[in-house]
Amino acid sequence: MKRVVVTGMGAITPIGNSVDEFWNGILNNKVGIDKITKFDTENFKVKLAAEVKDFNAKDYMDFKAAKRMDPFCQYAVAAAFEAMKDAELDMEKEDAYRVGVSVGSGVGSLQSIEKEAAALFNKGPQRINPLFVPLMITNMAAGNISIQTGAKGKSINVVTACATGTNSIGEAYRTIQYGDADVMFAGGTEGAVSALGIGGFMALKALSTSEDRLRASIPFDKDRNGFVMGEGAGVVILESLEHAKARGAHILAEVVGYGTSSDAYHITSPVEDGSGAARAMENAINDAGISKEDITYINAHGTSTHHNDLFETRAIKLAFGEHAPSLKINSTKSMIGHMLGAAGAVEFITCVKEIEEGYIHPTVGFKNEDEELDLNYVKLNGIKENVEYALSNSLGFGGHNSSLLVKKYSE
Repeated sequence: MKRVVVTGMGAITPIGNSVDEFWNGILNNKVGIDKITKFDTENFKVKLAAEVKDFNAKDYMDFKAAKRMDPFCQYAVAAAFEAMKDAELDMEKEDAYRVGVSVGSGVGSLQSIEKEAAALFNKGPQRINPLFVPLMITNMAAGNISIQTGAKGKSINVVTACATGTNSIGEAYRTIQYGDADVMFAGGTEGAVSALGIGGFMALKALSTSEDRLRASIPFDKDRNGFVMGEGAGVVILESLEHAKARGAHILAEVVGYGTSSDAYHITSPVEDGSGAARAMENAINDAGISKEDITYINAHGTSTHHNDLFETRAIKLAFGEHAPSLKINSTKSMIGHMLGAAGAVEFITCVKEIEEGYIHPTVGFKNEDEELDLNYVKLNGIKENVEYALSNSLGFGGHNSSLLVKKYSE
């Protein structure tokens, strides 16, 4: 099978609308959580979210094209263009049918659903926007990236709730490994900070009700009480090593492992012993052909909910055994909230940057230790050290578990 490398990255996040801005925010422990501005929260117990800030779609793409996209698509296209530029990928020099797209969204456009449902019930079906369906459906992130970039190869939309971004990159990795494409745009996107999105997760009692922006998303902390909704997109360019070398691309890292599993347990809760997530991690490590002891760092799913953080900790202990206490574990969600379908993609970008920079960021806001959560969650300060491998976990409603293993590139 072909080796697969990362040659470009793009990001729209709550702490920066480019990879450089995002990474600078990470280095400064910047928390992108604040009061919700996108709708009136007077009747909502949840007041905070990690919104994308200062984003204007026409700065990234044709204005007419942007008008035919809702936020989740706009974020995806903007991130894809940045990744394309970063990779110095010239589509005029590529066989467009060998360049594909694997970009997913967990929920698509809840804004369009809100707006058009109101039009239906208040004014009748004749007042529904003719573009409602293409604005709303989740596959249009991948579709619009293909249209805007000219990529004519395999184009797919993986939807596995909060594991969407990780699965999307994993499936792109497999596509290149097996020779079905030379290049893939891969990642995830989400724009669900809306009354319906916040209201739905609030009804599920999944969201933090804290009004302290620095104590709302606090993964692994004893005082955690739910996740904070985030939004944005992460898109990377994956290529076969031979293709990247042939065009003289700058190689950022190598993808060496991808593992998945299903809990087959509950629609929202991970299986309590962590066995499902443990198997996904083990599968990624076995895919890479390395030993568990080669892993020193994990970017955890780490949502700041009671169940996830506890059961993911159990999963890490189950997968790594006596090696687990030696691992450095962090959660990027402590700074950017939970970006749902985009989370795994942005956290993958974090892993690549940590490998490049030799820096593991802290789990910001983690102060109070919980009895069973006794691993090293990188408290208070980041750690400067060589990162050879980074394992990134994502767990989604419905029991979807996925892990990606990224390696520092070497010949």
